[in-house]
Amino acid sequence: MGVIPDQVGFAVMTVSDTRDAATDKTGPWLREAISADGHRVVDHAIVPDDVTAIRTQLDVWIANPDIHAVIATGGTGLTGRDVTPEAFRGVYDKEMDGFAAVFHQVSYASVGVSTIQSRATAGIAGGTYLFAVPGSSGGCRDAWEKVLRIEFDRTHRPCNLVELIPRLTER
Repeated sequence: MGVIPDQVGFAVMTVSDTRDAATDKTGPWLREAISADGHRVVDHAIVPDDVTAIRTQLDVWIANPDIHAVIATGGTGLTGRDVTPEAFRGVYDKEMDGFAAVFHQVSYASVGVSTIQSRATAGIAGGTYLFAVPGSSGGCRDAWEKVLRIEFDRTHRPCNLVELIPRLTER
């Protein structure tokens, strides 16, 4: 069995055809929030709304042993260009259905029934956690502050995602 990491290594992906480093707001906010909670941001990228481009970036990060979790912001809506869930589901070894359920519960408190417009998803691939959350600042904030930061707190009980990291690739 592996060792529980002292710091969780994250990669942050902004999925957008219209954002660049100057106009991306959720990616930088998420990186700051992750760091403020004592984790390490190993890498980040802005990737176009394209299944192949998203999967290619995911494959690179999944292969990096310093990255334990990837959070993508954007591309989880209902429009024709929103393909992040399809890209993520194409690489999952296991889907984490509970994430979407909890995210929608939290999101409902913020935006009411408009939460049905999000296709937030999560899973595991190659021992790496993968999360796709909305690109809106409110949706991204809800996902981190009310769900993910709690589960990536190694002191959270009865259990947390950090303590599972060494066991994600067990056979």
